[in-house]
Amino acid sequence: MTTATTRTVIGNLCLGTAPDSWGIWFPQDEHQLPYTRFLDELVQAGYSWLELGPFGYLPTDPRQLADELGERGLRVSGGTTFGALHRPDQWDDMLANTRKVAELTAAAGAHHLVYIPPMYRDEKTGEYTESPELTAGQWASFGRRADELGRILLETYDVRLVLHPHADSHIQTQPEIERYLNESDGRYANLCLDTGHVAYGGGDAVDLIRRYGERIGYVHIKQMDPVVLDQVRAEGLSFGEAVKRGVCVEPPAGVPNPADVVSALSELDAKIFVIVEQDLYPCAPEVPLPIAVRTREYLNSHGLGGGRA
Repeated sequence: MTTATTRTVIGNLCLGTAPDSWGIWFPQDEHQLPYTRFLDELVQAGYSWLELGPFGYLPTDPRQLADELGERGLRVSGGTTFGALHRPDQWDDMLANTRKVAELTAAAGAHHLVYIPPMYRDEKTGEYTESPELTAGQWASFGRRADELGRILLETYDVRLVLHPHADSHIQTQPEIERYLNESDGRYANLCLDTGHVAYGGGDAVDLIRRYGERIGYVHIKQMDPVVLDQVRAEGLSFGEAVKRGVCVEPPAGVPNPADVVSALSELDAKIFVIVEQDLYPCAPEVPLPIAVRTREYLNSHGLGGGRA
């Protein structure tokens, strides 16, 4: 049991977790747990809210998904998808894929879609697959395309687009995050604040909360090991290699300080899901559950509960 003093539960924040915290990065992969074990362990760890994770890992038939979640007393905070807003030639395919995820998200009773830009380095090999810098032309249309996608999701599915900054992607550093926010419309496109990826890109999550609080629609809470971050910058490591070296750590270790993040979020005038993510891919099957328990206990001790959203 945690030895920290338990705070009164913060009323505007709702704690959940994600498949990522169990080492789930792909719809299918030999290193990942079967989804039934993931769901069972999520309950054992004391969570009642979850993000859907990579489309195709959990059942994509709405009735089967509802049955699997319902028998375990689980509820869905949001869906997850990858897509490229900077590639206009891929818009139609991206939109079709995003619609499928949004439809399942809405059927599960959730109203947020976490939209992750593609990485410019291969997740497994670390090889560069495109330039790490967007051109002026790509930047010029990025915000408009986010708005268009967000409007479609909101009007069709009652699902809100929250773009997720990600290591080795074109929305990684704080200037890139702020440019996206400044060039998009808060009615349709907002931010999934991933505290770990912000730190990975050299940014300040608490500063973003204080200056762009009205644009933060959803949160992934995680921490990065500053020693491994130094190795990333010194050696030019890919995110996949950094994860293998243990860049993502459980609280209270790492940066940013999770207690500071929770305190800043508690001051916002909005109800927000705070979803635990600890990038563990690949990991041994017995690793995630005890980490998930300790993480929940720590965050509970700082006022983060998993009650009604």
